[in-house]
Amino acid sequence: MSVELNHTIIHCRDNRESAEFLANLLGLDIGPEWGPFIPVVLANSVTLDFATIPEESIAPQHYAFLISEAEFDAAFVRIQELGIAYYADPHRKLPGEINHNDGGRGVYFPDPSGHFLECITRPYGG
Repeated sequence: MSVELNHTIIHCRDNRESAEFLANLLGLDIGPEWGPFIPVVLANSVTLDFATIPEESIAPQHYAFLISEAEFDAAFVRIQELGIAYYADPHRKLPGEINHNDGGRGVYFPDPSGHFLECITRPYGG
């Protein structure tokens, strides 16, 4: 058997808010609540399990999502409609821009709990 990531827990201030934010932005479904988790399953079967913890205990993380050009168009429209600050770079030096790394498109933006999310249409180095 090859090694695959099956699931990870994403700490957030409100598990429902964060799961819905990501699902709505990327056109994903939210699974049924399971214990303290609200799951969002990605196309490669990896589950993101959102878990509420005290806000002061959240260590901001970075999550990057490889999506199609059409999915990027839809997500980027949602980002703009929601008035979410977005950047072309992870250091937040290029606000209001997207990047075109590796011949694709990419954008960075924060989620409701302060994690820094990224959508790309081409894998890095590809």
